[in-house]
Amino acid sequence: MTNEPHPPARAGRREWTALGVLMLPLLLVSMDVSVLYFAIPAISADLEPSASQQLWIFDVYGFVLAGLLMTMGSLGDRIGRRRLLLIGAAAFGTASLVAAYAHSAETLIAARAVLGIGGATLMPTTMALVRTMFTDPGQRAKAIGVWSGVMTAGIALGSVMSGVLVEHFWWGSVFLVNLPAMLLLLVLGPVLLPESRAPRPGRFDLLSVPLSMAAVLPVIYGLKELASQGWDVRYAMSVSLGLLCAALFVHRQRTAASPLISPEILRSRGFSPALVLNLVAAFGMMGSAYFTTQYIQSVLDKGPLEAALWSLLPSVPIGVAAPAGAHLVERGVPRANVVGGGFALSACGYVLLALTGTDSLGLLLTACAVMASGIVVVMAQVADLAIGAAPVEKAGAASSLLETSAEFGGALSMAFLGSIGAAVYRHGMPDSAPPAAGETLGGALAVAERLPGRAGDALAAAAREAFTSGMHAAAITGAVLLAGAAAAAAPALRRIRVREDAGQADQLSPSGV
Repeated sequence: MTNEPHPPARAGRREWTALGVLMLPLLLVSMDVSVLYFAIPAISADLEPSASQQLWIFDVYGFVLAGLLMTMGSLGDRIGRRRLLLIGAAAFGTASLVAAYAHSAETLIAARAVLGIGGATLMPTTMALVRTMFTDPGQRAKAIGVWSGVMTAGIALGSVMSGVLVEHFWWGSVFLVNLPAMLLLLVLGPVLLPESRAPRPGRFDLLSVPLSMAAVLPVIYGLKELASQGWDVRYAMSVSLGLLCAALFVHRQRTAASPLISPEILRSRGFSPALVLNLVAAFGMMGSAYFTTQYIQSVLDKGPLEAALWSLLPSVPIGVAAPAGAHLVERGVPRANVVGGGFALSACGYVLLALTGTDSLGLLLTACAVMASGIVVVMAQVADLAIGAAPVEKAGAASSLLETSAEFGGALSMAFLGSIGAAVYRHGMPDSAPPAAGETLGGALAVAERLPGRAGDALAAAAREAFTSGMHAAAITGAVLLAGAAAAAAPALRRIRVREDAGQADQLSPSGV
């Protein structure tokens, strides 16, 4: 008789069906990040929000979601991931209904905040449940590849769906589409999804909750404002305050008897490198989107819905990229090489972006497709590595850390690459341009519309040329950074293997199915 561990059980039809059910709410949660892009004008006409209220309607969802990811991931490990998922689905569906029929800006802001709370429960618990259901490393890699593809595609699809629904219905319809998927999850979730939780979670550390939010929100807010508004000491102080709170949060996790995020997760072999690489991948993804959306609308002068439809095309190869990467790893190609290749591919996409002119829609879309394909390969592989490396009983907390790193990467890219693009834009504008035109492309085009004849055309042409030059500078910077990540990924990930869960069944609660 031997004590060798049994190989992990392979998932069957039940688990793959459950994955399909999980992907519906994940798709909607990711779509809600961009679903108001074309609904805001209709909301403004109906509810007449102030300028600050309009900003809160748009931003409160993302801020609440980012701030609560770590809290909800840890909470799911304690009370049960399926239970928290269903609670979050009920909250998300209810808030969607309230948002759809909101009669005031205050009500809509409150509903969007609750949507953010629901989204913060759904994102880490869906990935943690994937970790629970798919114990075979090859199957888990494929499932996480699907998760990453759906997450990325949802952000692109949200703006398009917003434009179509607002054009044919009323603005509240962008929220009502959430209800069928949440109802389906509430009905099928208890039947298809296993309940799992940490066997000995300890007490929930309440002090870590505000500390985690204070560590995340000021940094993300400050970086986004620096990207959109330019240098301001207030935004720099916001980032500094967040970093100080982050140091206090880390100290709390090291010294608390039952920390919100156990240091054991970061000590897991492979988790920390995966976390850093995930941040870099999110940096690459969001840095390009910051420029390409403006390029299609303002440089190529496409209407909002037409621009959204064109921007959807690069997301088509995403559905193939992540499974292809998982297939390569399963066929024996080292994960380090696949991740390095994904970064190299995305760097090539940035190089193509640097070659676009002021009328290069085809080249731009090709660049975005190449870039997104490489990034999704990286994100799927590092997510599988991170979730596989972390202890299974802490899968929720591990998932939340991974998604929080993506939020930081996105905000950092908009601040860093956005600042480079803005500096080159300002330098490229003629000295005679009005002050408003010298700051942003949108401001320049607005001024150009008020100028007579050739003067307006000349200013618009100069602004489009200056913006494209700024995009080139940012793209070259992004290409260099991603090429560096490609070179660093191989030595960082070589000899790191994902653990196999021979004893997975022992981690399920007695109510698991």
